[in-house]
Amino acid sequence: MNAVTKTVLKVTSKGQVTLRKEVLAHLGVKPGDTLSVETQPNGRVEIRAARKTGKISDAFGCLKYEGRAFSIEEINDAIERGWAGLP
Repeated sequence: MNAVTKTVLKVTSKGQVTLRKEVLAHLGVKPGDTLSVETQPNGRVEIRAARKTGKISDAFGCLKYEGRAFSIEEINDAIERGWAGLP
């Protein structure tokens, strides 16, 4: 079970808030990533790392190749790299 932590943030005169490094680390985001903010009842907000979404059918045909047949291990490795966003 993860421990709940509390962080207090200051709102600037421009209405901006800077999230602390430990909050960003908890969300698993880095510079250039995006966040999704959803308003909730009772003045709460939910902040999440915006993750890419897709359908399994988006991957169909991505392993099409006009050469030798790939082993199941090579196919599994390619699938893992693809879902991880790696080349």
